[in-house]
Amino acid sequence: MFTERDGQLYCDGVPLARIAAEVGTPTYVYSLPALRESYRAYDRALAPVPHVVCYSVKANNTLAILRAFAREGSGFDIVSGGELFRVERGGGDPRRVVFAGLGKTRDEMAQALAAGILMFNVESVAELEALEQVAAAAGRRAPVALRVNPDVDPKTHPYISTGMQKSKFGIDIGVALEIYEHAARLPHLDVVGVDCHIGSQLTSLTPFTDALARVRMLIGRLRERGIGIHYLDMGGGLGITYSEERPPTPAEYGAALVAGTRDLDLTMIVEPGRSLVGNAGVLLTRVLYLKDGPVKRFVIVDAAMNDLIRPALYGAYQEIRPVMAPRPGKTETVDVVGPVCESADFLAQDRSLPPVEADDVLAVMSAGAYGFVMASNYNARPRAAAVLVDGERYDVIRERESVEDLIRGESLPASLG
Repeated sequence: MFTERDGQLYCDGVPLARIAAEVGTPTYVYSLPALRESYRAYDRALAPVPHVVCYSVKANNTLAILRAFAREGSGFDIVSGGELFRVERGGGDPRRVVFAGLGKTRDEMAQALAAGILMFNVESVAELEALEQVAAAAGRRAPVALRVNPDVDPKTHPYISTGMQKSKFGIDIGVALEIYEHAARLPHLDVVGVDCHIGSQLTSLTPFTDALARVRMLIGRLRERGIGIHYLDMGGGLGITYSEERPPTPAEYGAALVAGTRDLDLTMIVEPGRSLVGNAGVLLTRVLYLKDGPVKRFVIVDAAMNDLIRPALYGAYQEIRPVMAPRPGKTETVDVVGPVCESADFLAQDRSLPPVEADDVLAVMSAGAYGFVMASNYNARPRAAAVLVDGERYDVIRERESVEDLIRGESLPASLG
């Protein structure tokens, strides 16, 4: 993990300043021991019941991270055919994959069906019928759960709240029974589960337990009608500490789920993403210039919103720390901004930092989730490198993009000469 030692910030046994010097910046840095321990914490918490921990690939789809979780025995939660491809390339077992998302294409359905995934989490009647047609064409039966929307307020950012009636996600739990009965009549679908995911970055158990109580009632009604439910997928969403949040631990979360499902005789599925990788990664960035405006002081760094969009997109707070011992002097209130030509290009606003100078390296903490995976090439900026630290060694697991990478796949038509 990330600790201070001898006046420096370390990732496990490697000084972050050394990585910045040898690999350059911006660079994402991930701790392999932290990844492993976060997965094992969930696995231990759910040990009293049959379960599958399905890492949510959208949080960070780096191949090396997928391989690390696959070697722990992880399943995977995917939302696209591209994520399924990455899981398979990383060594994941498709039989431990659940496929979520409300806009699956027929090609993606066929791809997942051929791979033999554990379950499709279906989000509409139209999707059910499309999957029935794809499965019929393949001469197979598709295992399905319906993603039900329990209308529970997760008390999180509206952009990552997914379990309320106004959300585009899921099927209203009030009409789910009727739709389950329809699905059970379709000859190429095999109804096997119930899925429920209410949001992300949740910091209280109450929304989870409220949703679970409503889903339990649905499972009972389904079984009364002879519809067998073998899997309960309670999604992900457990938050992490970015600043002063105090979310439940995986042990507390798991205990609540076990207590609420032990008597149901089914396999529990959870889909943690952020809570597995978020605090296992940082983004290293180098100070380029200091600029004093009429009312603000700006620290201009070489990382930007195209590298880490959470602050611009959500107004998200991420701690920023110097990788070397802070320089002497009073803290200053600054905006930490990048080179992108947008006023929203900031990593922090009105942030108290110790004095910094050009060429200092800063670590943007808690950047393991929804960091590189949401990166872009906006302003023709090559995407950052990434390294994985294991003890006292590190490996570059993603090369820094080159300017040639920026135009790969493009061509000039003959009409333009």
